[in-house]
Amino acid sequence: MPAKTYTLLGADRQFYQSDTPGTFGGYRPGKIYGRLDCPSATRAIMRGGYVRHRVFFADEATAIAAGYRPCAVCLREKYLLWKALPPSRF
Repeated sequence: MPAKTYTLLGADRQFYQSDTPGTFGGYRPGKIYGRLDCPSATRAIMRGGYVRHRVFFADEATAIAAGYRPCAVCLREKYLLWKALPPSRF
C-alpha cells in the first residue's frame, strides 16, 4: 500500500506533495494562515464554506514566506504585530 501524501503550499506559492502533514492551514482568498484547530476556520467549515479554498503549510515560516498573514482569531498576538507593520510589509 502506498504511503499517504499531503498536498502543501510552498513559500513559492506552488503546491507540492509531502509525506508529513502540514502544521498550519490557510485560506487562499484572504491569504490568512492559522492553527489547524482555529475556531474561526472550524465555524466556516461547519457552515459549508472555506474547504475548497483551504491550503496547508509545513510550518509558519513557509506561510509567511508565501505572503499569508496570521489569523486574527487563533494567532491574535501575531496578528496584532502584523497589523502594526507599515503598509509596505509585502
